[in-house]
Amino acid sequence: MKKIIAVFDGYRISKSTLAYAEEFAYTTDAHLVGVFMDEAAFRNPKPARAAEAKPKAGVDPDKGKNEMAFKKFEESCNKAKIQFSVRRDKALNLLDLKHESMFADLLIISEQEIAARYKQKSPSRFIKELLTDVQCPVMIVPSVYKPIDKVTLLYDGAPSSLYAIKMFSYLFDDYNEIPVEVFVVKDRTDWNLRLPDNTLMREFIKRHFPKASYKVVKGDAEEQITGYLRNHQENEMVVLGAYRRSELSRWFKSSMADVLMSELDTPLFIAHNK
Repeated sequence: MKKIIAVFDGYRISKSTLAYAEEFAYTTDAHLVGVFMDEAAFRNPKPARAAEAKPKAGVDPDKGKNEMAFKKFEESCNKAKIQFSVRRDKALNLLDLKHESMFADLLIISEQEIAARYKQKSPSRFIKELLTDVQCPVMIVPSVYKPIDKVTLLYDGAPSSLYAIKMFSYLFDDYNEIPVEVFVVKDRTDWNLRLPDNTLMREFIKRHFPKASYKVVKGDAEEQITGYLRNHQENEMVVLGAYRRSELSRWFKSSMADVLMSELDTPLFIAHNK
């Protein structure tokens, strides 16, 4: 049985996070863990010292709201007929979440709701810190749930992109009936439109996604990918890798994940090769 973590902002239940998490848990026969983190963890994602992270003694003014959120989560999971558990320690921080991700198969979170609530440009500081060192694939979901009716696999020939495709295929092997497309952007100077490692890649895709189609274009990767996905009518999930880079590299150039989070309103499955 797989383990899926769904991250919630304190007593505010993200309806889309819960809906996607329940769908994936039910479809993949996974155990769903609801992690309820205090808003301080989202405002300041850098882990605090132990003494600072410890909740202050006294009456918790949000206790009633927290209990309502936990109850709503439990009732919804019971209705969806999935196995679940809850993490509800107010001292939980980003470091704790990263540690638990070592023992999970997937982590689901809504970036748009976090960025909007804390008035931060997407992607938020919390999401950036999470993605740089998370130990399992992450599903970034939009603020409104929509059933997924297509999957787009971004492939550039690099090990990180193939790793993300592998992880997606291992986790969602029950999604074979949904249309899958492999999308490739090649340099304008490249004389052909063949896939990188064409024969090997097509053999791999045939075994995991036998009905997959292919789309190869030329140009700037960021422009071609965002333009292509923005014009789609389908409610698609985008699979990509290559988030992990040095701090210096991220300072000068945004990752493709950063661009897609800010430009698109679609689920992103992100996995980077350690």
